Amino acid sequence: MIMTISGLPGTGTTTVSKLLQERTGMEFISSGEIFRGIAAEFNLSLAEFGKLAETDVSYDRQIDERQKELSKSKDNLILEGRLAGHMSMDVPPSKKILRVLLKAPLETRVRRIMNREQSSSSFKFELDQTKTREESERVRYEMYYGINIADLSIYDLVIDSSKLDPETIADIILRAAEKVNE
Repeated sequence: MIMTISGLPGTGTTTVSKLLQERTGMEFISSGEIFRGIAAEFNLSLAEFGKLAETDVSYDRQIDERQKELSKSKDNLILEGRLAGHMSMDVPPSKKILRVLLKAPLETRVRRIMNREQSSSSFKFELDQTKTREESERVRYEMYYGINIADLSIYDLVIDSSKLDPETIADIILRAAEKVNE
């Protein structure tokens, strides 16, 4: 089985994916961590690195192609990332797959991002940074792949993470995965 966990920054995709990994023993791969690592190598903020990625498609393609390949070649895998669901569309029909999207209101997500990154910046600053980053990603996804990130039709399950705790979300996903595996 392959589970893809997608969502905008601050929706809890990494937290939920780690819980799923703990509960299932499945391998977990996060595209966000790959992206953050590359940004850090260049000593750039995520917003700055996003702008750089707008001018050089190789950064996004490297991450996305790796997700595509992993989803085709591996089993028992949790792929986490904004485009993980989209990048798994070429999975052979013989493989079981569950595509999940987590969503939450922008303000909730910004607070979570500030907590995660222990930001001392103002809420307004972080809100503006998040909007800039998300707009950059929206533009790149449309330009590179023709993907409208607002189109949720590819997902098997969409969960509002502002209404449920991560453990409950993991429970729901695992129950859905059981049904897919039947």
